Amino acid sequence: MTRKQDETALSVDQQMAIIRQGAVEVIPEEDLRRKLERFLAGGEPLVVKQGFDPTAPDIHLGHTVGLRKLRQFQDLGHTVVFLIGDFTGMIGDPSGRSETRRRLDHAELIDNAKTYTEQAFKILDPKKTRVDYNSRWLAKMEFADVLRLTATQTVAQMLERDDFEKRYHAGKPISLLEFVYPLAQGYDSVALQADVEIGATEQKFNLLMAREIQRQYGQEPEVILTLPILEGIDGVEKMSKSLGNYIGITEAPEEIFGKTMKIPDTLIVKYFELVTSRTPAEVDAIRARLKDPSTNPSHLKRELARTLVAEYHDAEAAEAAEAHFNRLFVQHERPEETQRVEMKVDEGGLWIAKALQQAGLCTSTSQARRMISQGAVKVDGEKVSDADLRLVPRKEAYAVQVGKRGFADIVVS
Repeated sequence: MTRKQDETALSVDQQMAIIRQGAVEVIPEEDLRRKLERFLAGGEPLVVKQGFDPTAPDIHLGHTVGLRKLRQFQDLGHTVVFLIGDFTGMIGDPSGRSETRRRLDHAELIDNAKTYTEQAFKILDPKKTRVDYNSRWLAKMEFADVLRLTATQTVAQMLERDDFEKRYHAGKPISLLEFVYPLAQGYDSVALQADVEIGATEQKFNLLMAREIQRQYGQEPEVILTLPILEGIDGVEKMSKSLGNYIGITEAPEEIFGKTMKIPDTLIVKYFELVTSRTPAEVDAIRARLKDPSTNPSHLKRELARTLVAEYHDAEAAEAAEAHFNRLFVQHERPEETQRVEMKVDEGGLWIAKALQQAGLCTSTSQARRMISQGAVKVDGEKVSDADLRLVPRKEAYAVQVGKRGFADIVVS
C-alpha cells in the first residue's frame, strides 16, 4: 500500500538528522536522501533490515544499539525487517577464531530466535515489525544459484577485507567457507529487496558487499548505516555474553543496576547515547556535566542505571534496585535474601576455608585463606583472622560474608 502525503510528516532533513543520531557512517548519504524524497512524495516506505544470528538465547544492551535505530525508522513510517540468521548461524565463525561465534544446530537456533524476538519487542513495535528467517531462501538455493552468487565477486575483492588481507600476506589459511559467509549475508538483501541495512562498524565489509550483490542482481543498492560497537562493562572488549561483560535486558533489576555501576567513567556518555532514549541535547548536557570537575561520575552512573532498569522493568523496580545497591555497597548491609547452605561435619567442626569453598564464596580453600588474611571474611558480623577457625554445629545459621558481595547463611549440623 502506498503512503499518502501527510502534512505532519517530518521533512527529509528532519528524518536525516534523526537517522544520523549515534551513527558512524551513512553510505552514501545522497542515496538515502533520494530514497526518503521518494517516500515523502507518496512512495512505498523504505525496507530497513538488520540481521541477527541467535547464537545465544538472550539479548543484551549491545544488541539494543541496532534495535533502537530500527525503532527510529519505524517511528518515521518505514518497514523494519528483523532478520533471523537461522541459516548463516549454522555456519558460526567460519574461521573458528572467534570466542563469540560457535556453530549451532538449527533446532537450537530456532529456540534462541523465539526469545530473541520476544525480547526485541521490548524496543521494536511488533505491529510494525516483519520477522523473517534467511533459511527461507538460502536453504532452497541450488548449486547453480550458489555459483551465480559466487560469480558476483572476485578473490581480489574478498582480499580487500582487512583481516583477510593480513592473513593472506602472513601465509595463514583462509577457508572458502569464510568467503561464502559475506556472500550469503549479501544475498539476504537481494531476497528482501532492502533499501537500508544496519550493522556494526565491524560489519562494514559485508554490508558494502551486499550493495554490490544487489547491483549484480539488478536491484537498486541499499544504503548502509554503521553503528558503533558497544564495549561491555569491562570497558575493553565488545559486549558479549560469552565474555561475561554483558548487561542482559531481561536480567533482574538489581543485576542491571549493579552491572551498570561497574562501567568505566569513560563509557557513561556512550551508554546514554546508544542504549537510552535520551535526546542529543540531553546527551550533550550529560557530556558537559561529566567534564565539570564538581560532578561525581558515580552520580551519572546511578542516573544511567535507574534509566535502564526503568526501561526494561519499571520505575518502582529502579527505585528498589538502587536501594538494594545502597544496602550492599554504601551501607554494607546483608541483602534481604541470602543463600542458605547446609553442611554436615565430623567431630571437631567445619574448617572455615572449606565452608567458604562449598558455599561457593571462594573458588578454593587457598583462595579462602587469602581472603581471610586480607581481612575480607566475616562470620556473624565479626572479622575472621584465624584461617584455621572451625565452625561447630549449632541451631542457628552462621551469617558469613566474603568481600562486599559474597553472602551465605551456613547451617552446620
